[in-house]
Amino acid sequence: MLKRKALLIDVNLCVGCNACVDACREENNQPEDADPTVLSCTAYTAVIEKDEVYTRKMCMHCEAPTCVSVCPVGALEKTESGAVIYHYDKCIGCRYCMQACPYSIPTYEWNSTKPKVQKCTMCYPRQKIGKIPACAEACPAEATVFGDRDELLALARQRKIEEPETYIEHIFGEHEAGGTSVLFTSSVPFDSLGLPMNLPMEPLPDLTWNVLSKIPRFSVFFGTFLYGVWWVIDRRMELADDEIDSNNINRINPDRKNQKDQV
Repeated sequence: MLKRKALLIDVNLCVGCNACVDACREENNQPEDADPTVLSCTAYTAVIEKDEVYTRKMCMHCEAPTCVSVCPVGALEKTESGAVIYHYDKCIGCRYCMQACPYSIPTYEWNSTKPKVQKCTMCYPRQKIGKIPACAEACPAEATVFGDRDELLALARQRKIEEPETYIEHIFGEHEAGGTSVLFTSSVPFDSLGLPMNLPMEPLPDLTWNVLSKIPRFSVFFGTFLYGVWWVIDRRMELADDEIDSNNINRINPDRKNQKDQV
């Protein structure tokens, strides 16, 4: 079985040189004038600075991706290697993936006549030919390293043991939303780096399914209730129509009413 690959981003080692951004641009034929601090449809990774600490922003390649689970046509796929990739030929432009992503990563080519959803693919084409992602290959400080996910988690824990005053206990991405294939280790709290700290530890698609799985039983009850309401309203309308018809007949033929009274 193929081991899941991942990226480990060590915030303590990042010097903000933007080598990863430049390598990503070159690999994906993106314009050089894009803002290196902002994700866009022409920039799959960004380096941001928070209180003199540098960190990266990119697709987290979730272990159980919500974007994949909500796509109605299978345009997004979680590969065996860990990368979440996009199939343009299947995409219908619904943009559900953009709404579902807990990290607000996918972007859209709003100005294109043939728009695509754009995001990092963890250099999946490079992985298929035995190369590592361009950003990891270009990083001079080894702040971004690529390898087996389990081995990178072990590396992050080892760094914590060796430098307990330098690293916080938490490895972001180990469990968040079921885990990710992009992991972060740091000396500062992750919320100060802009990473969301309110995510559940369970995969988000599982939480969605727990709700949806109860809908059939609810639907039967609610459908029966609505049918009952409809029947009562419809019966009342029939009785009202009968009374109106009867009154109209009596107005047109008053002798008929007198005959009924005499009887």
